[in-house]
Amino acid sequence: MAITLDGSDLTIEKLVRIARHGEKVKLSKEAIERMKVCRTMLEEKIEAGEIMYGVNTGIGEFSEVVLKDDQIQDFQRYLIYNHAAGIGEPAPIEYVRGAMAGRINVLAKGHSGNRPEIALTFVEMLNRGVTPYVCQKGSVGACGDLAPMSQIALLLLGEGQAYYRDELLDGAIAMERAGIPVPGLMARDGLSAINGSNLLTAMSAIMLYDTNRWLKQAEIAATMTLEALKANMKPYTPMLHEARGFKGAIRTANAIQMMIRGGDLAEGKVKCKVQDAYSMRSTPQVIGTAHDATAWARSQVEIELNGIGDNPVFFPEHGLHLSGANFQGTPVSLPMDMIGAAVTMISVMSERRMNRLNHPALNVGLPAFLTKGAGMFSGMMLSQYTADMQIVEQRILSMPASIQSIPAAADQEDFVSMGMNTAIKNFQILDNAYGVLGIEFMAGAQALDFRDYTFGAGTRKAKEVIRKYVDFLDVDRPLYPDHTRMKELVKSCEILEEVEKLIGSLG
Repeated sequence: MAITLDGSDLTIEKLVRIARHGEKVKLSKEAIERMKVCRTMLEEKIEAGEIMYGVNTGIGEFSEVVLKDDQIQDFQRYLIYNHAAGIGEPAPIEYVRGAMAGRINVLAKGHSGNRPEIALTFVEMLNRGVTPYVCQKGSVGACGDLAPMSQIALLLLGEGQAYYRDELLDGAIAMERAGIPVPGLMARDGLSAINGSNLLTAMSAIMLYDTNRWLKQAEIAATMTLEALKANMKPYTPMLHEARGFKGAIRTANAIQMMIRGGDLAEGKVKCKVQDAYSMRSTPQVIGTAHDATAWARSQVEIELNGIGDNPVFFPEHGLHLSGANFQGTPVSLPMDMIGAAVTMISVMSERRMNRLNHPALNVGLPAFLTKGAGMFSGMMLSQYTADMQIVEQRILSMPASIQSIPAAADQEDFVSMGMNTAIKNFQILDNAYGVLGIEFMAGAQALDFRDYTFGAGTRKAKEVIRKYVDFLDVDRPLYPDHTRMKELVKSCEILEEVEKLIGSLG
């Protein structure tokens, strides 16, 4: 069944289904009617000669230039041309599809003044698999993602380029082969198609979806390490975290308790220390903080997905249009900067636990570097180097982009969100995080193979999945294939899916 876009209930999960899995969409009848009502008001104002930003004026520093009647329609075409000014490699198809879905949902609210044909054409492009070629770099995240959104809007003119059935084609050819009429651009249509932070918001939604699944895997990997290190499990008692009150910490403590259920450690059959290191006993507080940050970021992103991100904004019920800055990407970029830092933070803790597995003075009787042949063999010594390199890159990328504004447009646009920088670097941070966590998983499985007590059902299942891809390190071998397989395994979420299938959802 197609997902209905009506301007009010687009969630992160729905956007991922549209963007990543190709689910079809449709506009509600009410949304089409709202667009018609707003368009009628706009045309009446044009006929009356009322001055409206971006309709019969220039934009940015040229907002005081009033256009002649015969320039209004052509202006929309030139607007798209001069804003299609990105650079470099194309954004992945799922990012572009997500941006289109987000833009349709903005237009569905009926406050943008566009003809319904603009939104309906985007719907057809999504449903028939026409995805514009969009350079990922070029947006500063204010006045919206103007450069990438303009490359999408070129298709409304039958121009630009687009992917169709795995082939990159001229825009006109792609639209023709898909059987989609080119609507052209009339007054206001061009600006209504581009004036929001839709690409960076779509990327942020996808990032949050993937981050939540990665965080649950961080809990699984942490549990494997805790069981291998004979951790004192009292710090993971949910009651302890309920006393403090942070929802994320309670969630993580519950997940760890689910993982260890049925094992000797959970049942007090393994002797443990009175108190473990911070990298072990602080796991619920630290991963939990990332869950809490993700919850706030999710709220901000879903508000943006269902808000009026445009300029100007038309209010037909009041006969009014207001020019402002509802395209500003800061409400999304600031929390998403925090998400990048949170993923880096969890990765640092993961590496610290992996260090304890390797360290002969800290690993509670495990062989040094998890090898039976210390001296002749180095075991997982170099795996830590690989994790460390990735963490340093994450730390570099965790500098907030939202404080990096550079003025543009002759200082008319003198504070911008740089939210696209946030979105791009966050995926680089997450890519490294898959690798770091994969190494902890690999080390955890190696360590568990040296222990002779019973582990929790969740831990046993996670180890079972890992052993499908990476063998026990009996004697030294080149580890880069194992590291890469583990990274891809984490990215695939197979460990998570198999564990949750056995013990239930971790949150």
